[in-house]
Amino acid sequence: MTKRRPKVAVVVKGWPRLSETFIAQELVALEEMGYDLDLWSLRFPTDKKRHPLHKRLQAPVHYLPEYLHQEPARVLGGLFGVIAKPGFWKAVGIWFKDLRRDKTRNRVRRFGQACVLARELPDNIDLLYAHFMHTPASVTRYAAIMRDMPWSVSAHAKDIWTSPEWEKREKLQGSTFGAAFLATCTGVGAKHLSDLADRPDRVELVYHGLDLTRFPEPPEPRAAEHGVRFLSVGRLVEKKGFDRLIAALALLPDDLDWHWEHIGGGGSGAALEGEAERLGVADKVTWRGACDQPEVIDAMRTSDVFVLPSRIAEDGDRDGLPNVLMEAASQKLCLLSTPVSAIPEFITDGEHGVLSDDTPEDLAANLLRLARNSDLRIALADAAYVRLTTSFLMQPGIEQLDARLQAAAPADQKA
Repeated sequence: MTKRRPKVAVVVKGWPRLSETFIAQELVALEEMGYDLDLWSLRFPTDKKRHPLHKRLQAPVHYLPEYLHQEPARVLGGLFGVIAKPGFWKAVGIWFKDLRRDKTRNRVRRFGQACVLARELPDNIDLLYAHFMHTPASVTRYAAIMRDMPWSVSAHAKDIWTSPEWEKREKLQGSTFGAAFLATCTGVGAKHLSDLADRPDRVELVYHGLDLTRFPEPPEPRAAEHGVRFLSVGRLVEKKGFDRLIAALALLPDDLDWHWEHIGGGGSGAALEGEAERLGVADKVTWRGACDQPEVIDAMRTSDVFVLPSRIAEDGDRDGLPNVLMEAASQKLCLLSTPVSAIPEFITDGEHGVLSDDTPEDLAANLLRLARNSDLRIALADAAYVRLTTSFLMQPGIEQLDARLQAAAPADQKA
């Protein structure tokens, strides 16, 4: 008989989230390939805006108790409902071992959410699949053990670099009920995780890529006589480096006609606006806040340089390969970023864009060089577009993921 695609329950941190549209892109593509998905979210939505991709997803969305005390009856029902499951006490043993090394409320919450998930999961689910290796993967792993089911995970950026090594290692060992496979979106992440796995082939590099059908054709090169427009899109958090970018903008010469526009939310917005005021550049900065995809694309089409000064935060958090760089490249926008994590896997310095050190002085020098050389901007933007369209489209990664999901499903899964 012909093997059908498995029915997959997908566990995510929160749904929907504007900062994680790469997940929505993947899930919509899997549905269009024929997958029947169920979505389980650990958190309720907080973003006020939605991406068009969120509306395209057909999967039902279920919200687990965000905090256990908010739904005590549901949590107790989950616990008593799975206590007789074949793997419950195995899951308790794994969780208790984890708790001894991570004595936090979050670890307790993970187990409570897993009990609810294991009880409420429909019987026709073939495979559990988590996005992010930290909390979502823990909930998924505990629930999978309780239900004696295979599970898998996609790892991205913060979840890789801020999780303790013991936890990553154990989630990648068959002997400790690890993932059937782990997909990760950067070469540097794949190398790091392969070194922790019991088998290197448990980890696979799967670039997100970009679905160009969601984007308009790039505009004609922008006229150079109206000053230079810098654009950044990203959350206002330490790893994005916007504090150093503001300091760099303040170093630009007075005779340069420039404007910087920022799109994105985050917790440090007030502090960064205050810094722009203090450094005397506030009148040349526009803070747009969170925007939907059409607004972001419109901003890209009317800008000259896309700036993402990523850096490694003090807690080790860092970007992987930000999809927004590929989105900017789709509109032939010149790219200025930093050689952090997997960014050099997409941008070769001087060929597809500029990779700068993240000091204000180096950022300012590169901003000025690009501002004053429109021919260089156009050449770099053209090369980045070719790089995107030849090596970073979405479909190859979806086909890789499809193969791994089918291989991870139970052997007796038939149409």
